[in-house]
Amino acid sequence: MNPLIWQRRLRPLLRPLGAAYRRLMAARRARWEAGDAAFRPARPCVSVGNIAWGGTGKTPVVDWLLGWSEARGLRPAVLTRGYKARPPVLPLRVAPGCTVEEAGDEPLMLALEHPASAVLVDPDRRRSGRWAEERLHPDLFVLDDGFQHVKVRRDLDLVLLRPDDLREGWSEVIPAGAWREGPEALTRAGAFLIKAGPEELEALRPACEKRLAAFGRPLFSFSLRPVELRRVGSEERADAEAFAGAPYALISGVGDPAQVAATVSRYMGHPPARVVTFSDHYAYGPAEAAKLEALGLPVICTAKDAVKLRALGLSRVWSLRVEAAFGPSLWTDVAFPVWFERWAVAHGLISG
Repeated sequence: MNPLIWQRRLRPLLRPLGAAYRRLMAARRARWEAGDAAFRPARPCVSVGNIAWGGTGKTPVVDWLLGWSEARGLRPAVLTRGYKARPPVLPLRVAPGCTVEEAGDEPLMLALEHPASAVLVDPDRRRSGRWAEERLHPDLFVLDDGFQHVKVRRDLDLVLLRPDDLREGWSEVIPAGAWREGPEALTRAGAFLIKAGPEELEALRPACEKRLAAFGRPLFSFSLRPVELRRVGSEERADAEAFAGAPYALISGVGDPAQVAATVSRYMGHPPARVVTFSDHYAYGPAEAAKLEALGLPVICTAKDAVKLRALGLSRVWSLRVEAAFGPSLWTDVAFPVWFERWAVAHGLISG
């Protein structure tokens, strides 16, 4: 049985444990904020994080921030722990020659997409931040998955939410739910972002008003917009028309495979003939390569999967490049790119 079903059934019994965890996290933060051991970057620092565990779209937002920075001639540095990474040195500046095992899948994906940016993997982000400041002199620090991180000071917390966070999941702290902290933590947010289309945001509006309006922060919606297909292991690029309606297989090892399937189906104009799913951050090997070759179909995967599949020598695998596309907002009259531009001017990152 799905463990989430058991979690919901046992929630009344688990809530006291959640309350204890909530107090523990609040006490931990209070200790760090009262001291001076945290790293304070000399240049603006933006955290991209969430209140709950699970996929909320953090990596596409980090990707957007890097693209925004590079388009303005800025030098950004990403501080990330690198989930499941085993870097040979600390900190590790991720380069195209790094392996997934060394860097982690998402840091390697970001480094390949943004060679002008510095993506630094280190579980101690104070150390990687100081290293970057001494050697790279970045204009902007981006703290990946940083909302609960207490060892690096930041100037802006972008807090990503799931639709369920505003409904049944509201304020349900681990182990009773997915939240890492209580709702009082949201007072630290500079802005909220939610992965939802215009219609879904409108349906969520009553819950947003009830749960978030009192915090006095803007809420921005975004979706993942497909850009192009890239052949894994080569520089070849294509679009959906190149497949001319032909059958294809979809492989994904991400936190929300259903959303990936929906995005790919819309882009291709028809659903996949075969769907193969793996757990999030799955480590592909020869057995999986043989399984995919045996399908006898072109295979489409996510960019996160592509960095792990590129070393397997597969013949017909394409990754779908997506980017964050910002939609309607609440409690502000501008879209996120304009709002962030104004924030950047106010903090001396760019000139007005």
